[in-house]
Amino acid sequence: MRGQNKSISREIFSSTALILLTSLLLMGGVLCTLSMAYFARERHNALTSVLDAATALSERFAENGQDVTKPIPDEALRKSVESGFELFHTSSDVAVFVVDGTGQPLLRSTSETLTGAPVPAAVLALMDGGGDHFERGTLSGVLTGKYYVAGRRLAVGAGDAYLFVCTSTQSMYEYLADSVSVICISALCILLLALVVSLLLTRKITAPIAQISAAARRLGSGDFTARAPVDGCEELAEFATTFNNMAARLQTIDNARGQFMGNIAHELRTPMTSIKGFIDGMLDDTIPESEYKHYLTIVSQETGRLARLVQNMLDITKLESGEYKVQARSYNVWNTLTDVVLSDEQRIENGRIDIQGLEPGHETVYADPDLVHQVVYNIVDNAIKFTPPDGVIRFQVVHSSGMVYISIENTGDGIAPEALPFVFERFYKEDRSRGLNTRGSGLGLHICKVLVNLSGGQIKAESEQGRWCRFTFSLPAEPPAAGTPVPQP
Repeated sequence: MRGQNKSISREIFSSTALILLTSLLLMGGVLCTLSMAYFARERHNALTSVLDAATALSERFAENGQDVTKPIPDEALRKSVESGFELFHTSSDVAVFVVDGTGQPLLRSTSETLTGAPVPAAVLALMDGGGDHFERGTLSGVLTGKYYVAGRRLAVGAGDAYLFVCTSTQSMYEYLADSVSVICISALCILLLALVVSLLLTRKITAPIAQISAAARRLGSGDFTARAPVDGCEELAEFATTFNNMAARLQTIDNARGQFMGNIAHELRTPMTSIKGFIDGMLDDTIPESEYKHYLTIVSQETGRLARLVQNMLDITKLESGEYKVQARSYNVWNTLTDVVLSDEQRIENGRIDIQGLEPGHETVYADPDLVHQVVYNIVDNAIKFTPPDGVIRFQVVHSSGMVYISIENTGDGIAPEALPFVFERFYKEDRSRGLNTRGSGLGLHICKVLVNLSGGQIKAESEQGRWCRFTFSLPAEPPAAGTPVPQP
């Protein structure tokens, strides 16, 4: 396919040359047409002036008894009359001749222009009405070549006679030939100019394209640091910017993928190592049989942790791939808050935690109850883990501007300021951070963010280290208007 495609330089050269040559040919055609019209008009005026002068001369001859409308028998007298007409030939390069009613020559200033053939009666008839006749040609074979010819009927004698004057068209053809030569030379110069312009434009255009192409090849080979220089014309600069944004996004995705795989490997390796160690200890009698129940309990806990980790990963994959279909409906969000707290009642009592603000009322949200339950469960679960004995977990629900804001706050160490921007990232854990337990998977808060976004809301974390931590998420109070885009995780 490559051999069938034209290069940019050939395309630019062909287009530029075609436009310039077409313009030149049109200009040349117009110039030649106008030149011919100018020559015809100028010769018409000049020959009309000669006709007037020759007619006046004929009248003067008639006054002297020399009738030019009839054959002059006297050779000397005829020569004398013809010499008078010859003055026009020598001074203006105009040949003059007179023919009778049959078209036969009576007088001529020179014989070089006539073939001896009679002037056709049809041509003579055109002048019988008293008007002048003008044409460019051979006068139906009377003249030896192409001439500008003007004719007029003479009314100065007793017979029928017609006066003709003619001048060569050679000057016009020479001018046109010179013009064509100039046009041809100009065309060659234009082709050279088009070649130079196409080479310069090609170099200017293809240089950034070549750099973008080279960067694309590097990107295709796996080098996600490849970037294209943003220069050249506006369109190429915009193209390079788009390419760089795409490369940056791919680099981010590749880094996230590598980090994700590393986190998965680490999260799976830790419990599996523990499980293998305890089981091997039982098999080689390093662990006495009396301790089997204790260590099997730990193995069960680690197995449960693995199961939760795998389930969380499957949940994230399902949510982010768009496989989960949100079953949103209007319902009272206080029901979810109450259900979650009641399900963890034993843990709350064991931790001597005081629950505040849980005063069930009626606050309607439009969301999927299962998704909201998962969000509340994850946040409350973290709150219970990190609330010290005799601490407080506080709930608040506020309706504002078409959204319902649910806040869950607990006392305790809170989250370090440097960790706040990262608490919703996958596998991010930091020992001092609330909800970032080293025993957890680091996926719970990320799942909360995905679920809240999928429900059409937002979630944020706030904390005062050493005192409290608060998670607030929003949900729409009413169904979205028709045509509103579906939220993406």
